[in-house]
Amino acid sequence: MIACYILRCADLSYYVGSTRNLEHRLEQHASGMGSAYTAKRLPVELMWFAEFDRIDDAYLLEKRIQGWSRAKREALIAGRFNDLPALSRKKFPRAAG
Repeated sequence: MIACYILRCADLSYYVGSTRNLEHRLEQHASGMGSAYTAKRLPVELMWFAEFDRIDDAYLLEKRIQGWSRAKREALIAGRFNDLPALSRKKFPRAAG
């Protein structure tokens, strides 16, 4: 299975990755051998994943999600897909006038 995934770390931060074998990758993260980031923030918990036929599709989504705000990641995890477009909009301060 090729997957893009989101882990929640012990410090409540999120880690986004992609892999050809999700089960094996989760074992690596849990053992502290998955990444330097997650190794310092154990335990980790799988919060969300999506399956793909091609690794490049999973990787592209990984990179996109890595640029998202925490609120947008949490909307994805919760399945609140209708909230995603609004969470993409930049909030600019109003000009005094």
